[in-house]
Amino acid sequence: MAKLVLIRHGQSEWNALNLFNGWVDTKLSDKGIAQAKAAGEMLAKEGIEFDQAYTSVLTRAITTLHYALEEAGQMFIPETKSWRLNERHYGALQGLNKADAAAKYGDEQVHQWRRSYDVLPPLLTEQAKTVEVLGKTYPAFDRRYADVPEGQLPFGENLKVTLERVLPFWESNISKDLAAGKNVVIAAHGNSLRALVKHIENISDDDILGVEIANGQPLVYDFDQDLKVLSKNVLTSEN
Repeated sequence: MAKLVLIRHGQSEWNALNLFNGWVDTKLSDKGIAQAKAAGEMLAKEGIEFDQAYTSVLTRAITTLHYALEEAGQMFIPETKSWRLNERHYGALQGLNKADAAAKYGDEQVHQWRRSYDVLPPLLTEQAKTVEVLGKTYPAFDRRYADVPEGQLPFGENLKVTLERVLPFWESNISKDLAAGKNVVIAAHGNSLRALVKHIENISDDDILGVEIANGQPLVYDFDQDLKVLSKNVLTSEN
């Protein structure tokens, strides 16, 4: 039996400002740091010993992992970062205040962009490939994506596209670790983790819209050797 723990990063500075974050590399807020540490305390209380950690290439997820592992006394475990675990790319919405976007485009349209499974947000324009704009810089300008073929870098994503991006990494790394009996922890983002949850639990396209993952609240799965879910548990400070 293997365990998989999913942790959504703590509140980011842009979460606190109600801005669309996506691939913009923001840091944790003070509240986010406290949430990450609390996640580690919960893991320590649960007594889970990890063999492998995964996270995205975005600072808020990486630091969440480090704070959590430090509190759990497991900073020493192997750690792998992948752009495939990044948050969904919000396209031209990145950097906009969500309330301002609703006022400009309408509540229903913004709700569709945020919560629908297969509706894309407004995409970055070709101009964004040559002109850096706050929150809208095309990823090819960032050296953390230097090894990613440019055609794979998004101009904007919905949850469906995010799942298609995450799944190859699940198949190549995460699922193999779990099948080998390793306990795995992943610190990532609301939508990349929702994509994983959809796949793990075989949730329908409609039902995934109602699934939320709270910041800094570990979600624990137990798997059998065939990677079937035996149990699911959301850790809280009351556990």
